[in-house]
Amino acid sequence: MTVAVQTYKLSELLCRSDEVASPLSDAVYKEITVRLWGKGVIERGQVSGSSVNGRRFVARANQFIMSRIDARNGALGIVPQSLDGALVTNDFPLFNLNSDLILSGYLDLHCKTPQFVNLCYKASEGTTNRVRLKEAEFLRSEIDLPSIEDQKKIVSQLDTIKGKLQAASALQEGIDKNVDNLLAERFQATLKTAAWRPMREVAPLVKRQVDLEPNRLYKELGARSFGKGLFIKPDFDSATATWEKPVWIKKGDLVFSNIKAWEGAIGVAKPEHDGYIASHRYLTAVVKPELILADYLLHFLLTEQGLLAVNEASPGTADRNRTTKKSVLEMIQVPVPPIAVQRHFIGLKKKLVGAANERAKQKTLTESLVPALVSKLLGQA
Repeated sequence: MTVAVQTYKLSELLCRSDEVASPLSDAVYKEITVRLWGKGVIERGQVSGSSVNGRRFVARANQFIMSRIDARNGALGIVPQSLDGALVTNDFPLFNLNSDLILSGYLDLHCKTPQFVNLCYKASEGTTNRVRLKEAEFLRSEIDLPSIEDQKKIVSQLDTIKGKLQAASALQEGIDKNVDNLLAERFQATLKTAAWRPMREVAPLVKRQVDLEPNRLYKELGARSFGKGLFIKPDFDSATATWEKPVWIKKGDLVFSNIKAWEGAIGVAKPEHDGYIASHRYLTAVVKPELILADYLLHFLLTEQGLLAVNEASPGTADRNRTTKKSVLEMIQVPVPPIAVQRHFIGLKKKLVGAANERAKQKTLTESLVPALVSKLLGQA
């Protein structure tokens, strides 16, 4: 879409609003903050009028707002209707728009482009820790604007596209929720065919102690909480060792952080993790493949029922004192359905999770196209 544009100084488009607030002591007011990189003007919280300290200003819907400190990092946008009447400090200057020349919807799009953010960057000066927007310099900056009618067309086009993307995103979220429900139902079905046995009978703990060689680098693993799996740490230099008795990791191991297992820091070592080490804070269990699959056991341990059992094996109150007791962990009762049932469930899970991951990638790709589309429609591609 090619449109005619005209160049304007920002001072012709924006007029500083200095509506000073007079908070009532018995009233409650919303406060505003602005997220970086055009992520939105949002409510920071609420405050009673009696607790307001210092001078505040009143924000009005459709005003332009920016952070003096972080405008150079894209902390700017349009005040939404939901925050009309909210309070801001002097660190968030507000501007009324010249509605004869620019629409709030158009500026909301334009201010998120790299070109506009760069204007803010150039108008910000100071030391590393005290960079602040120079308002006068910012207002001397120039941008190209199409006519009001063309602005309306551009905003309408993008609103239509965003609406379709939001509908697609909602559909994907619904599908993912149905996937979670389906997996939960299918897992419960596997339990109907399961015998319950102590973990030590099907996946006993095994400790392969590492004798650290001097001046050698080792590849190290860790486990993320909340079922997010294993991750690779920076190479470990034996010369800097401050902990004792690290353990070897082999592919297929069920790896537990013995201080965070209670919140899901458990994972299965993949083939590429074979030969890594973990600190003495980790436990490894080796499944008996004729009885149970590591992925099936992991799935159970990350269910509400499984995590409850791991919590009971990890007494204590403070996070760092929730140490999992080996003897209690090995006595956890775990479900052991026929291997064929386990394989079928894990196969289904991999397909569903794989499809969900592809949907997530597609969503990320689609969302990344929006800024490019905005720039194109604004004639900045």
